[in-house]
Amino acid sequence: MLPNDHEIRMNRALLSLDGLSVGDAFGECFFGNPRVAERRIEHRDPPPAPWPFTDDTTMALSIVRCLNRSGHIDNDALAAAFAREYVRNPGRGYGYGARVILQEIHSGIPWKEAAGRAFNGQGSFGNGGAMRSAPIGAYFADDVQSVINEAKASCEVTHAHPDGATGAIAVALAAAWMVTKGNQAKSSGHALVEFVLDHLPETETYHRLKCALELPLNLSPLTAASALGNGMQAIASDTVPFCLWCAARHVNNYQEVIWSAVSVYGDIDTNCAIVGGIVALSAGRESIPREWLKAREPLPI
Repeated sequence: MLPNDHEIRMNRALLSLDGLSVGDAFGECFFGNPRVAERRIEHRDPPPAPWPFTDDTTMALSIVRCLNRSGHIDNDALAAAFAREYVRNPGRGYGYGARVILQEIHSGIPWKEAAGRAFNGQGSFGNGGAMRSAPIGAYFADDVQSVINEAKASCEVTHAHPDGATGAIAVALAAAWMVTKGNQAKSSGHALVEFVLDHLPETETYHRLKCALELPLNLSPLTAASALGNGMQAIASDTVPFCLWCAARHVNNYQEVIWSAVSVYGDIDTNCAIVGGIVALSAGRESIPREWLKAREPLPI
């Protein structure tokens, strides 16, 4: 049964999805000629439209549809949706591990088995669970335990390693914090990071995120990324800590958090998707430039 305030929850999830998808599509445009990217970043010059989105948005869309239909994460239905969307358009930028898992699920292998045997049986600790989990935090923002449980459920269909789940939980918690606390002050200090750490399993992402507490928010993003990672390894512990530090730095400024995320390169589209899905919730829909929304490939909602 859907909650009585389902529509309100869905409005938040859809706002997060817009922030995530615009960030994803924006960031994807910065792969290619590094000189062009450097000039655009220096001059705050957005890339020309259109901006196609990647697997980050495709998988987040499946999560939002699942929430809209059921009011919670149905693992079996979500796994089937992930696999169906992959087969429909495998050229969205899926990583090798995700392609293998999703193809196996599509061929009839149970998701627990497919996810569990990845990486020689240890499961994936990649950043794929984190990149898509902000709308979950938006939907369940008033219930921390539900945020944790549902983010974990959304992740485990492809990421069986505990640190993959930690990354997804961390991003969802950050999104929930933005809904409940993010608009109460212009600057949060490290309160966002502290909140997430208080509720996070103590895996590698947790320990790397603790390092973010030692980094002043007035550091340059490049300096912070040199300590926390920029997603180049495509794993949760190399991606999520910087993204949460970056979100704490720009609690109420969607455009600046996206430019900051772009400026450290690495897994650019995923970094931008994560910070965009989080910060849109505190900065508000009006903070996402209309021109950017128009440039992003339309979402098939």
